[in-house]
Amino acid sequence: MIYVTGDTHGDTDFFKLFMFSVLNDGLTREDYVIIAGDFGGIWSKEKLEEDLAPYEKLPFTVLFVDGNHENFDLLESYPTKEWKGGLIREIKPNIFHLTRGQVFTIEGKKIFTFGGATSVDKWRRVEGESWWARELPDETDLFTAVDNLEKHNFTVDYIITHSCDEKAFYMLPYYARAAKTGVSPEVPFLSYFEDRVEYKHWYFGHFHLDKPLSDKKTVLYQEIVPIDQFPALKKEEKKEAKTGE
Repeated sequence: MIYVTGDTHGDTDFFKLFMFSVLNDGLTREDYVIIAGDFGGIWSKEKLEEDLAPYEKLPFTVLFVDGNHENFDLLESYPTKEWKGGLIREIKPNIFHLTRGQVFTIEGKKIFTFGGATSVDKWRRVEGESWWARELPDETDLFTAVDNLEKHNFTVDYIITHSCDEKAFYMLPYYARAAKTGVSPEVPFLSYFEDRVEYKHWYFGHFHLDKPLSDKKTVLYQEIVPIDQFPALKKEEKKEAKTGE
C-alpha cells in the first residue's frame, strides 16, 4: 500500500506516524507513507541520528518530498541514486528523499514529485542555519521535471508537492491563504504542471490543513490517506470549489 500525509516537522508531528503504525498492524517495509514536504528529520548535524531514530523504527518505508523547513546543506550532502525510475537520496534503509522533478513507478502507480516552498517566517531565521534559499524551486528543477515528464507523455497517476498551484491556492479557505501572506513564488511556478500534466489526484502539504479541495486535489496535514482512495467532496464543498470561496 501507498499512503500520503502532510508535514511532520521532525518530532513535532511525528506522533501521527507512530499511531498509524500502531493502529495498522501488519505494515512492512513494502508499504510506503509519503510525506508531502517539511519532513524536518534532517535538521541538526549534531542530533541527526537521534532525530532519525524514531523514523527508523517505523515498520514501513518513509518517503518524503522536501518542503521549505529542511536543512538543504545537510540533505543535499547525501548522494542521489536511482530507485523505481527516479532519483532519491537514501537517508536510511527505510527513509528516502524523493527529489524534485522525478517520476517514480511504485506498486504500478506513476508518482510525480516536486518539493520546495517559501518560508514566510524567514525574516526571523538565519540563512544557512535555519533557512536556506534552496527551499525555492528553480529553472533547473523545472527542466529536470519536463525531461522526466516527457518520458511519460506528461501523464502520471499522482502528483505530490509541498506547496500548490494557483487554482488550488484559491480553493483554500481564506485563513489558510492569509497564513502564507499571499501568493508565494512557487505557486505560479507549480501552475505549469497543472496546465500540462494529466493526473488522477494531486496531494500537497504546507498549509497545515486537511481538506479535499476538488475531486482532483487534497491538502493534507495530520491525516494519512491511501493514495488511491482520496477523500470525496461533500455537496457543500463541491459548491465552494466551483465558486472559489
